[in-house]
Amino acid sequence: MRRRDFIAGVAGVATYPLAVRAQQAAMPVIGFLNGGSPDGYFAFMVAAFRRGLKETGYVEGQNVAIEFRWAEGQYDRVPAMAAELVRRQVTVIVANTPGNLAAKAATTTIPIVFTTGGDPVQMGLVASLSRPGGNVTGATLFAVETVAKQLEVAHEIVPTATVIAALVNPNNPYAETLSRDLQAAARILGVQLHVLRASAERDFDAAFATLVQLRAGALVITVDPFLGSRSEQLAGLTLRHAVPAVSFEDRPFVAAGGLMSYGGSTPEGYRIAGVYAGRILKGDKPSDLPVQQVTKVELIINLKTARALGLTVPLTLLGRADEVIE
Repeated sequence: MRRRDFIAGVAGVATYPLAVRAQQAAMPVIGFLNGGSPDGYFAFMVAAFRRGLKETGYVEGQNVAIEFRWAEGQYDRVPAMAAELVRRQVTVIVANTPGNLAAKAATTTIPIVFTTGGDPVQMGLVASLSRPGGNVTGATLFAVETVAKQLEVAHEIVPTATVIAALVNPNNPYAETLSRDLQAAARILGVQLHVLRASAERDFDAAFATLVQLRAGALVITVDPFLGSRSEQLAGLTLRHAVPAVSFEDRPFVAAGGLMSYGGSTPEGYRIAGVYAGRILKGDKPSDLPVQQVTKVELIINLKTARALGLTVPLTLLGRADEVIE
């Protein structure tokens, strides 16, 4: 080997790690901010988000990096997490409620893609659905509008119930709206509604003890990242206390023994968020991407649980079910 070729080869080996590091440094970074926890319920959402990214040609670890921040239901940690991602100068922030509100307050320049169960216009996330404006866009499930239907479904399967309870996280930004809409739906149905509150696991025992004291005929579990991340635990509590319960679109809840779930498809919302994040990485502006509304609504019923509770599921309800677990 000639001396000149040997020196060139050694130089190439020496600079190779530098080139790799430069390539890694140039890789766009998505900051994924979520109020829940990374296992169980939200594992499905992360998978859906990655599917959306892949649809636009992005695969984690190959041409995009994702930095995850999980609040584990402690919403007071969310603003600091959003500020950290801004300091980190991530390329895009993807966040659910309340992280999307914290991210919007933390930056006006970094693009933000949200998922939310509320009305993003009323929440102040965007100016309008068709023309979001600014640096924010995303997908909404309009879960707040679905909560009244959850109550109707609960009453349909337990028509003799005169008292129904609802579990709400008081730290959720649209907790008051959820409670108000539930009360309005309860008046129409002619049932008495009691709102129970839980923002941490330690609140569950007290909430279910109150539910038993009230002799509630059914329970509605409202949409919330913390409650969603504890879906299997809540399913176990409903079984232990023999309470028919309807959760917001939450297959893990039903699979774990909960009676029913009803609501917009949350995984579809996260898939859309992945698509939008990918489009923004390719150069699209958030202001040019209209907010998408998840129109797919799913009803899932656990017939084994219904039988254990001594309930007969009406044929009209079974006919509307997207999935029946036996």
